[in-house]
Amino acid sequence: MSDLSLLTASGIGKTYRIGGRTVPILSGIDLTITPGDFLTIRGASGSGKTTLLQILGGLLRPDEGGLAWRGEVLKGWSRARVAEWRGRYVGFVFQSYQLLPEFSAVENVDLPAVIAGKGNRAESLALLESVGLRDRADHRPTELSGGEQQRVAIARALRNRPGLILADEPTGSLDRETGREVLRVLREQAAAYGAALAVVTHDPDIAAAAPRRFLMENGKLGGA
Repeated sequence: MSDLSLLTASGIGKTYRIGGRTVPILSGIDLTITPGDFLTIRGASGSGKTTLLQILGGLLRPDEGGLAWRGEVLKGWSRARVAEWRGRYVGFVFQSYQLLPEFSAVENVDLPAVIAGKGNRAESLALLESVGLRDRADHRPTELSGGEQQRVAIARALRNRPGLILADEPTGSLDRETGREVLRVLREQAAAYGAALAVVTHDPDIAAAAPRRFLMENGKLGGA
């Protein structure tokens, strides 16, 4: 295994029970992500790309294969240990933003740090400033546009300075122009913090923006 590997997925397989049938979703997937990497995974709806992203981030356990973080195998870890690892090293950006509506923008950004016992409004304000939303810090999600909400979600994903950011269709709910701007901000911020970035998308234009491009078809991952 390369000393440069950040996250390595080996032989990942996943099946679901649907209507009494066993349906294979992922099969024999190998993927290595290195520090500062930028890659995209493109595929049609139902191709398994979101399931793969959730496995890479420790939200789902694979039925076959496993993950290694900086060479340390995660298999056998308790759910609590996986959750601790995820909170410390992985940031998520979702298509639906997943901001808490009762919290302001800065409170949403600070939430991962609060959970880790390291809440700090000033640091979260600095992150909001970095994504151009310092003046919207005290606004709630319903008072923000879709693009602004996604910028808040990007700032939140960076709050604990993760080594890896996983973005699931981060521009899928936005118009094309706003989506491109959000992707630019996401790439710039990941690079500024030295984080690797993996983006799942169905949009070929978004997929083409990365130096490493993959295509998910029939539960398998290949070059795009």
